[in-house]
Amino acid sequence: MTTLLICMFIAMLLPYLTKGPVAWAMAKAGGYDNAHPRAQQAKLTGFGARAVAGHQNAFESLLIFGSSVVAVIATDSVNETVVTLAIIHVVARIAYQILYLIDKGTLRSLAWFVAVFCSFGIFFQAF
Repeated sequence: MTTLLICMFIAMLLPYLTKGPVAWAMAKAGGYDNAHPRAQQAKLTGFGARAVAGHQNAFESLLIFGSSVVAVIATDSVNETVVTLAIIHVVARIAYQILYLIDKGTLRSLAWFVAVFCSFGIFFQAF
């Protein structure tokens, strides 16, 4: 269970860690506008736009992964398959973020699918 909780913690950190490239892109685009950051982010292009999209997707991914982890813990269904899927999920999500930033769309989509299928695989272990 410890490995599963570590994976959950990493998944919880990812949305906040992915804010770094967004802040960097905003700083390069005339300085970080702390008064209207979302308006500034909406104007970003290229790397900055990809960083924002990756950051937002990290929150979206956390919902399905976190729900799946809670389901297996609540049903006392944690097993080696769950732990393996959780590790793969985290690795795929880290790869997803990197691939998004370096503009590798097809590989990024593959990483996304792997992470999503891992989350569903974790959830189905609760049955």
